[in-house]
Amino acid sequence: MTLTTLDARTALVVIDLQQGIVALPTAPYEAGEVLVRSATLADAFRAHGLPVVRVRVSYAPDLADAAPGRTESGRPGPLPPDWDRLVDEWPGDLVITKRNWSALYGTDLDLQLRRRGITQIVLTGIATSIGVESTARAAYERGYHVTLAVDAMSDTDEAAHRHSVERIFPRLGETGTTAEIIELLDWTRP
Repeated sequence: MTLTTLDARTALVVIDLQQGIVALPTAPYEAGEVLVRSATLADAFRAHGLPVVRVRVSYAPDLADAAPGRTESGRPGPLPPDWDRLVDEWPGDLVITKRNWSALYGTDLDLQLRRRGITQIVLTGIATSIGVESTARAAYERGYHVTLAVDAMSDTDEAAHRHSVERIFPRLGETGTTAEIIELLDWTRP
């Protein structure tokens, strides 16, 4: 883990911490641990006057707006009521709804970040290898500095989580723990 700096205009982007996703079994961290660490980071960002973005994935009841491509795992089945409702209310945060894996594809997240002068994002959420990794890739491609809070994310497959953290994330940005990010945030912003 090589966390070096946070830009003056950094935003926290929290991926898919919503009812239907946090109900899934996750590893290496339980969803509750990811929620607590993400909330701790959000509090720290707010205390420094930096934006917090909550991202959720949602589809129409008939799934007409879900990605249409064929996959071996198939399309999502019927989704339970409130599956897409964010866990906890964090007033004042920007909320983005996505229809795809990446929070930067088909949403106005990039526009919202650029309007706020954001040059770096810190990512947390579930699932590491899907929503978090897809957003990290898209952010890197758009020129953002990317930091990944590796203990504030988890996956439904521990091997997939490890692969993202060990193989993919070092190519997209810097990784660190919640504590390391908060320490750097406090050190660079009195």
